[in-house]
Amino acid sequence: MPTISVDQTLISTLLSRHGLTNDIERMADQLPLLGTDIDACDSNTLDIEIFPDRPDLLSGETLTRAMRPFLYATEAQPSLAVKHGDITMTVDSSLAEVRPVILGAVVRNVDTGKTPEDNQAFIKALMDHQEKLHFALGRGRKRASIGVHDLATLSPPFHVKTVSGDTEFTPLAMDKPMSITSILKNHPKGIDYAHLLEGMDRYPVIVDSNQAVLSFPPIINGQHTTVTSSTTDFFIDVTGWDRRACEASLLLVASQLEERGGTVESIEVTDHDGNVERLPNPEPIIHAVTERLLDGLLGRALNDEEIHTSINRMGGMYLGRTKAEDAPSRVPKNMADVVKGDGVLSFAMPRWRFDILHPIDLVEDVAVGHGYEDLGTDVPRAPLTAVPRADGHIRRRIRDSLQGLGLMQVQSLTLSNDVDQFDAMRWPPMGDVTRITNPITIEHTLLRQYLLPGLFRLLASNRHHDLPQAVYELGTVVRDHKNGDRFAFLVAEQGGGFAAVRGRIQAIMRDLGAHTFTIEPLGGTMGPWLTGRSAKVIVNGVHVGCFGEMDPHVGNHYELRVPLSGAEFDVKELNRALPDPV
Repeated sequence: MPTISVDQTLISTLLSRHGLTNDIERMADQLPLLGTDIDACDSNTLDIEIFPDRPDLLSGETLTRAMRPFLYATEAQPSLAVKHGDITMTVDSSLAEVRPVILGAVVRNVDTGKTPEDNQAFIKALMDHQEKLHFALGRGRKRASIGVHDLATLSPPFHVKTVSGDTEFTPLAMDKPMSITSILKNHPKGIDYAHLLEGMDRYPVIVDSNQAVLSFPPIINGQHTTVTSSTTDFFIDVTGWDRRACEASLLLVASQLEERGGTVESIEVTDHDGNVERLPNPEPIIHAVTERLLDGLLGRALNDEEIHTSINRMGGMYLGRTKAEDAPSRVPKNMADVVKGDGVLSFAMPRWRFDILHPIDLVEDVAVGHGYEDLGTDVPRAPLTAVPRADGHIRRRIRDSLQGLGLMQVQSLTLSNDVDQFDAMRWPPMGDVTRITNPITIEHTLLRQYLLPGLFRLLASNRHHDLPQAVYELGTVVRDHKNGDRFAFLVAEQGGGFAAVRGRIQAIMRDLGAHTFTIEPLGGTMGPWLTGRSAKVIVNGVHVGCFGEMDPHVGNHYELRVPLSGAEFDVKELNRALPDPV
């Protein structure tokens, strides 16, 4: 989850503009209900994790905007105050196949702080907000990318066009011009995001009336438009492929600057099809929910005052209720569950609430705003008889048996890597290996095929604790791109040899109801087993698993220099070979 750290002085300043006082205790108690997880909340700093469904909380300014109605019961403002501006931006028709969504806005007279330290903190917060929106809404700048510029360095009107790769301009953090082709190959941002323009021979740029390149979306801005400590007027451009993501990003950056005292101005944009519109659109989106859906899910009917209070806390506005056939034209009529005679509740919610996709999201907002502690009770109206899983009994019996032998159950990550799964264990891949396309760490590059490597890792992390240590896992593996269940155990103990692990296997097979089974030597050197001190278990002609002492060379790989023994079994094969006593 994205994490933000907000100076409590900033929160106090923003609240004081509305006649409110920062209440740290109330913040620590109530903010988790808004969709956050507080790591630290003291008189200096608020460290907070934002749940992925609330990208409108990713800056201190937009978080404070959401806090006011939620914590202080102020009147919510689901719209943005936008003044009519005279700046225009024209988009060439060539952008239709390159980067079709082009939006923009102007914000003037922003208070960036009184001291150089305040100015730098503001710039850092603005850039940090951009990057978090690139991650949360822009999907790594593919769906939406944001550019923020010092308006004083620009000469409107603006023009968005495509150019060839040999077009030159001075990009951010550089002191001399570079061609677009060179930027994509050599500039740090170009290297990071060149894949977004892969295969193109024409590239998007935004220029002003002097033909100076102010932005090369989604890669980098021009150096001359850099926001500095003296910047008070801003031009925001947002480009991409997803209209909703771009619009939400534009409004959230504008809202951040507005909270700092700025005045948002609209611009006139002529898009690639020749359509003219004024942006940003400040009006809220009207949503509708049937009374039947709201009351049925919440467990009781809420009156108008309760609904108004609840949705106001979540930043929206309750517009009232009416019958479905009499609903005004602004209320959507395409709800799948609406029938004649239904009561319809309508709400105005901010356009930047990117998480509201369905009437059920409005029900959740009402529930959060009202509080879950007073929603009544309900019981299932359609009693159903559960059907047990086919492997339910065998899994329960395996757990009972292993825990009865004194082993502790663990659950390790399903993600693993080639070294742990195959190289260190000396096991070959079983069918195709399911690999992660874009792994973020070399430790997690594939979905595991065996459980024992995870147990080795666990004991390696706990090797400073006293012996004996005995753990087991009953979990999922992925072989040939199909899920399967296995169980494994690993024991580190002094004096634990083949006889000890064989005794455990015999006890497990007895507990599972295997009255007749055979133990045969495990030939070869495949697997982590010590040659001559390992075996396989055969039940009714089915090979169900292997056990034995672990080769010290395998233990040394994990810095485990104690006697180890263990086993790994296939749950599906056990279930097939053993009768179900239930």
